[in-house]
Amino acid sequence: MTPERLQELLECFAERRVAVIGDFFLDKYLDVDPTLAEPSLETGRTAHQVVAKHRSPGAAGTVVNNLAALCAGEIHALGAIGNDGEAFDLCQGLESLGCSTQGLMRCDELMTPTYLKPRDAGLHGLIGEHSRYDIKNRVATPKNIISRLAAVLDHVLSSIDLLIIMDQVEMPDCGVITSAMREILAEQAARHPQVMFWADSRRNIRQFRRIITKPNQFEAVGRANPLPGDEVSKTDLWAVVPRLRAETGAPVFVTWGENGMVISDPEPQVIPGVKVKGPLDPTGAGDSATAGAALTLASGGTAAEAALVGNLVASVTVRKLGTTGTATPTEVVEAHQMWRDQHPGQLIS
Repeated sequence: MTPERLQELLECFAERRVAVIGDFFLDKYLDVDPTLAEPSLETGRTAHQVVAKHRSPGAAGTVVNNLAALCAGEIHALGAIGNDGEAFDLCQGLESLGCSTQGLMRCDELMTPTYLKPRDAGLHGLIGEHSRYDIKNRVATPKNIISRLAAVLDHVLSSIDLLIIMDQVEMPDCGVITSAMREILAEQAARHPQVMFWADSRRNIRQFRRIITKPNQFEAVGRANPLPGDEVSKTDLWAVVPRLRAETGAPVFVTWGENGMVISDPEPQVIPGVKVKGPLDPTGAGDSATAGAALTLASGGTAAEAALVGNLVASVTVRKLGTTGTATPTEVVEAHQMWRDQHPGQLIS
């Protein structure tokens, strides 16, 4: 890919109308000053003192963060959250990015999923992070909520170019992308060929039909709990990618860590990533790759071009420590130059 071609694709992003449907979380960081810790008068236990709070959209919201940073033209959030303070913070964060929240239903039956992340103030990166507290809905999402969301989706599909599906909740049917919603999405993908459907799922990637899927290497082979440093072999990926392509009936993009991305179409091929040196923070790297790759594909890019842009975006975000990073078009262009220096003569088209 030439710099001119990359620039052409990046400029098309501003014309794309995108909806993200799925599990929206709130990332809530609490900056704790250890020097102010004091014993609780009631219990004697340490009372940690919060000196600042930082809130941002997480999970499906991470994709929105990246779409906004990449200058997507329109962004719509579709989903179901609680009717609580976390919902207020989440919607405020999304709207500050220029994302419409009219399709993000507030439901009394639900809690707004939240990752609560205490960390020591002044310590950058992962070293200062405390144990995390997660707020999730742990019962099946009511059928009436799925029906209402399906109606919202049906209304939006006539006015968008790209639908990104974020299936983040691992407990069966406890998020927005339930088994019933996956059937609805498959039907809508058939009814709306003008819209590109792209799905990312932690546990259910094989349950999507007629929809482009983007598993990571472990999701692709069905390895649920990989250990740090694990990697799927090229032999295993080459065996599973065609099978996954046949099962889902649509192209497959598999993220392969620092190796880059494996694409299924027109035939299995590795699109190498940018070699970056540590320290690195992989939090949200897959979501940022989704934003870059899906926008590129919806802008007329080939599968190989989409995978390369996804790799470039992820190479930027993993270098932003202690936060779920994003990448701007300028940073993507800079990463592309690094990639060209590392892979002289490599042709991507």
